[in-house]
Amino acid sequence: MRKNKTPSGAASDDLFSSPEKKRADGPLADRMRPQTLDDIVGQDHIVGQGRLLRRAIQADRLSSVIFYGPPGTGKTSLARVIANTTLGCFESLNAVLAGIKDIREAIDRADERQRLYGKRTILFVDEVHRWNKAQQDALLPWVENGTVILVGATTENPFFEVNRALVSRSRIFQLKSLTSDDLKRAALKALADKDRGYGKWKVAFEDGALEHLVEVASGDARSLLNALELAVETSPESWPPAEGAEIFVSFEAAEESIQRRAVLYDRDGDYHFDTISAFIKSIRGSDPDAALYWLAKMVRAGEDPSFIFRRMIILASEDVGLADPKALSVVISCAESFDRIGFPEGNFPLSHAALYLATAPKSNSALAFFDALSEVDREDAEVPNHLKDGSRDKEGFGHGEGYVYPHAYRDHWAAQQYLPSSLKGKTFYTPSIIGYEGSIRDDVLRKRELQAAIVLGEADDGEFLSWSAASKGREGWFKRLESGRSALLLSDRETLLGQFNLARHDRVLIPHANDGLLLWECLRRCPEGLVAGLADTEQAVSALKTYASLMDEVEQPQFAVLAPEILPLPEQCDEWFSTPKFDYIIAREPWKKGFGEKGAVEVFREYAGRAKNLSDHIALLQTSPRMGERISRILSEECGAEKELVKVLEQEEDAFFNQQSDETQKSRWTWEAADLEKAFSGAGFSVALSVIDQKEERLITERDTNLWFNKEKSSWGAFMSGRLKEDDFNAIHELLKTRASQGPIWWKWKSILLKADA
Repeated sequence: MRKNKTPSGAASDDLFSSPEKKRADGPLADRMRPQTLDDIVGQDHIVGQGRLLRRAIQADRLSSVIFYGPPGTGKTSLARVIANTTLGCFESLNAVLAGIKDIREAIDRADERQRLYGKRTILFVDEVHRWNKAQQDALLPWVENGTVILVGATTENPFFEVNRALVSRSRIFQLKSLTSDDLKRAALKALADKDRGYGKWKVAFEDGALEHLVEVASGDARSLLNALELAVETSPESWPPAEGAEIFVSFEAAEESIQRRAVLYDRDGDYHFDTISAFIKSIRGSDPDAALYWLAKMVRAGEDPSFIFRRMIILASEDVGLADPKALSVVISCAESFDRIGFPEGNFPLSHAALYLATAPKSNSALAFFDALSEVDREDAEVPNHLKDGSRDKEGFGHGEGYVYPHAYRDHWAAQQYLPSSLKGKTFYTPSIIGYEGSIRDDVLRKRELQAAIVLGEADDGEFLSWSAASKGREGWFKRLESGRSALLLSDRETLLGQFNLARHDRVLIPHANDGLLLWECLRRCPEGLVAGLADTEQAVSALKTYASLMDEVEQPQFAVLAPEILPLPEQCDEWFSTPKFDYIIAREPWKKGFGEKGAVEVFREYAGRAKNLSDHIALLQTSPRMGERISRILSEECGAEKELVKVLEQEEDAFFNQQSDETQKSRWTWEAADLEKAFSGAGFSVALSVIDQKEERLITERDTNLWFNKEKSSWGAFMSGRLKEDDFNAIHELLKTRASQGPIWWKWKSILLKADA
């Protein structure tokens, strides 16, 4: 530790000194503060094995952070651990005592260290929310330029109590109240510690006495240790007794040593925001009983009625919206009524508005505006010529030419392009099926479909789409179909991630992560945990790391190279990712490329066995070729197709996908959903299996058809050429080429969704 002269608002070096320097008669809670990460009790979600914060502290790569949580959860203790771990210098200030002068002095010392010695300074600010805006702003530029790394601690929600600019430059870690097991472990540790606690004596408790202390402490370790200190040190006749003496703590002594804390409604604190949040969510969830309860809670606590009405007015547009357009008028009328009559009769319009909203149909379609706003931010598109003002430039530039006047038509509507050319076919608003909006839904969609038929049916040069191989229209269709593929991938991702409620601190393993589809979304959902991806090749890992390079090193996902059809062993994961166990394994199409040298069933068994050792929860989405699209189905839908020939093809395709093979050597073509289920059930998982119907509009090229019917490169083609007459084989090829030349094909298949829980 440095021996800098501490300013009036700074904490003394004793706060972060070693336990040997602690006063022997100091408070027990202070003596028992953790010195290392392993000493910390609880908070596994942020400092557990493999977690982001633990990795950052161990690597001495900490960026600015704010610790937020109730009293006694370990915010200052974490700061102490950082002080004991970092190679930089550590300064501490208490926002209750420190002012602008103290901040400037700390910054000057940090700047001097950086310029003269190249040393970093970590500045710990306790109760950071106590600083006013000017004091917080004084710190902002020095956090911005890296002169200091801020470690803030607050019991108030930093998103409300700390400057937004300071929050945006810091990572927020929320500490949770300790569990009863955590508290009991902390108490037993204090009772056993001979140097800092009561290990020199034989302390015994009456049945239930220690448990009472733990229960009433309500997750606050400091409260528990203070009560424990009072109970132990007041039980003998004099303190301290002789070493080795027996100390008995009665239940009565435990009760006298700790009191329950009153729960207060703080109109400027977390309880205020939590209660209004519960009120709004109850209305959104159409629960009038809960809405009335939380409303009564706020009224009884003295909440400002104008604040409650303001939130209900917002909800009337955001969550009820066009499902009941009258809701906004009702709430505004109730608010005006309250202004005229006040309390106590004002309780009636308050409850009137809350009950109306809670029982009204719901629609959040107004959020479509923000999609349009995002589109404007991405591209400032020009107004189409026919929509421009023709009163000024019609003669010179042709502005307004081609505009169709809707009132000149029956029903006062005509299909024409209103969006910019670059946004043809873009949709923002989707009417719900609820309430008033449900009554206009069909009309809105019908008009949109007619409009799309006119607008999207034209190429940019005004030519209609055609299906000749060389036409621009075909290329345009191909681009549109590529966006359809994106929608399909997003649907798969939501299906998989929807199986679990991922928390910010969860550890997720993603096999077959080459495309990053699941990887980046999991990283967004679990920013304080661990996201690990397995890719097929070093090249794939390199590509993923390129995308990840924009993030700070400790925030990036971790990668390893492994064949997609298998999972690693726990010891491999421990070596690669610093943890042998994950909360979840989530994979999409891990066997897309087949099963290597082994049969499908054998690979499934090995995969399930390794999954059991790595995680208790796994979700897979996998397509079985047996449940895939059939050429015979595509051709059978075509009028004029040779029905008998297609029927023969259908029989042979059934034979291809049902080839007999050894149970453990089933090929990539012949395995069944039951094989996958049996493997995971056999490994000890509880399995839920579902089949998802999939379809995608695809353009089939001549290159595709030639590859399928290739007798040497295609398993399907080799099988069919051996089973069909050569003339029939060639005729079917021609039928498919003819169909493919006519435009997109709806490609249909089924995917298997497996959710396994140990």
